[in-house]
Amino acid sequence: MCGIAGLFHPLVPKPVDPARIRAMADTLAHRGPDGSGVWTGPGVGFGHRRLSIIDLEGGVQPMVSADARLAVTYNGEIYNFREVRAELEAKGHVFRTDSDTEVILAAWLQWGEECLSRFNGMFAFALYDADRDCLFLARDRLGVKPLFYATIADGGLIFASELKGLLAHPLLRREVSPQAVEDYLTLGYVPDDACLVEGVRKLPAGHFLMIRRGRKVPEPSRWWDIDFSSPSRSSAASLEEEMVERLREAVRSRMVADVPLGAFLSGGVDSSAVVAFMAEASRAAVETCSIGFSEADHDETAFAKIVSDRFATSHRTRRVAADDFALIDTLADAFDEPFADASALATYRVSELARERVKVALSGDGADEAFAGYRRYKLFSAEERMRGLLPQGARAFVGRLGDAYPKLDWAPQMFRAKTTLQALGQSTEEAYALAVSVTRPLARSRLYSSNLRHALQGHRGEQRYIEAMRTAPARDALGRAQYADLKIWLPGDILTKVDRTSMAVSLEAREPLLDHRLVEFAARLPTRMRLRGGTGKYLMKRALGRYLPDDILYRKKMGFVTPISAWFRGPLAGAAEAIARSPALSELGWFDEAAIARAAADHRAARADHGRLLWQLLMLDKSLGRIFGLGEAVPQYRASTK
Repeated sequence: MCGIAGLFHPLVPKPVDPARIRAMADTLAHRGPDGSGVWTGPGVGFGHRRLSIIDLEGGVQPMVSADARLAVTYNGEIYNFREVRAELEAKGHVFRTDSDTEVILAAWLQWGEECLSRFNGMFAFALYDADRDCLFLARDRLGVKPLFYATIADGGLIFASELKGLLAHPLLRREVSPQAVEDYLTLGYVPDDACLVEGVRKLPAGHFLMIRRGRKVPEPSRWWDIDFSSPSRSSAASLEEEMVERLREAVRSRMVADVPLGAFLSGGVDSSAVVAFMAEASRAAVETCSIGFSEADHDETAFAKIVSDRFATSHRTRRVAADDFALIDTLADAFDEPFADASALATYRVSELARERVKVALSGDGADEAFAGYRRYKLFSAEERMRGLLPQGARAFVGRLGDAYPKLDWAPQMFRAKTTLQALGQSTEEAYALAVSVTRPLARSRLYSSNLRHALQGHRGEQRYIEAMRTAPARDALGRAQYADLKIWLPGDILTKVDRTSMAVSLEAREPLLDHRLVEFAARLPTRMRLRGGTGKYLMKRALGRYLPDDILYRKKMGFVTPISAWFRGPLAGAAEAIARSPALSELGWFDEAAIARAAADHRAARADHGRLLWQLLMLDKSLGRIFGLGEAVPQYRASTK
């Protein structure tokens, strides 16, 4: 895994200072501590930081073709590079190295933009073609690897694996995006179609950007999409066999490495499945690791041990205390933009543990989105059935009843009917968009000043989910919800979390359950093969019955749970109180300080649970200080109020 950065002048080939490119790339040293390189050409410059995984000696970057026509800087892995290489050799291409990087160069020469469809992997790369005088930026199908870009004051286009790479360029204008603040408070992360820095963009998953010299920078072009609209008619038995073979191949293809390799093992279905197929393919004991928690109801290490014992892995566990919040500043620096998924703390710790022995770790991420494993899919599907039984007038009445119903966070689950009643009065898309939101519209509005409400110009954080579901290639509500999650939640939250935390400790994380062939297979499954009788990942669990015990397959899903609400009533109580007086938030001028103070006081007094909101505001505060200098005695940058 690596870090990439660069610059391209689209209109005229202005000289490029190699020192500036190096400075951008060096902010990404954590992504690639094993080596660095800079290449420049007429009006173009590439930087690279290398984490050596394959062809440790020959895969140096930026890599230039033998005829000097092409140059590439690349972050990721092409898992089928040897198969693609063999096809290219049959067409007359000659290779100097055994790296997948050189395969990208040859594939571009042979197929141009179409080369992307031949790659099975995770990647973000920039390629310059001197004959066509163009810059080509590309990102993998599902957005495993990130790529930021922006146009700067002199007309140049800069790009980097992380936002900090762009921030190293002195001509990047720094203004806070009000829409991104709204998006972040809605979702708990800044989604892939937004950035906290106004004018900075992220290349969407499954898209490329072709920039030709002398022309304006165009919009990205989509080169891959997922389709839930054509369910398979195969028998359950044949689908089960196909499922096993696709899982096996997805895992084996990601075990290619010239360095030590292991796996994260939580004891859940997904990571356990990955370990099962790794053990099947490996001659030696698989290196596995888990994070345990001091609170018994959050701890999964006993389940991880069951799987470890079953497959005789070399397993290590490290226990994390309930008050393990010492990483707050480390994470703020790793993510750049505010990121409020508190499970990032545990993901960092397990990456840190893995890196002590291995350089590559396989994870179980992606199956919940592809195979409908989240509990919210079960609840959403039940609501959708009820919604379909209610006449329109009755639905509106039920929705109004939900608005009037008190919010009983303290009551037993059966009495917390407010959100369910409200959802029944809403459209399918609106209901799901609100279900995945962290802070709901009314709560956000109470926090906002008139300045922010004016700056938003009607922008709502939920709208992207609504639009994604309305235009989704799917036949039912579940498919539309999964499609939206694969496009928004997966790259914006899950994959961002794994990428930043693993890269922060120079560990390459690979996600076999996001093999695009496996995801495409999942999308073709009939709904009842994904979610049946309240059981998510139905076919996947059925297929894994020959590998894993029922105690693993059908136990209650836990995931990484971080007790942030308790923190803000205990060791972080002072931080909760201080958020309302945050110099950064105050200087921004977009928040009602009294409203934040009330939320903090109500939380500390246990009159309400605002733990997630306080965590959001804390991480936003840190990003505003780090990126824009807000809250400092002499601020370097002012926030935009446009």
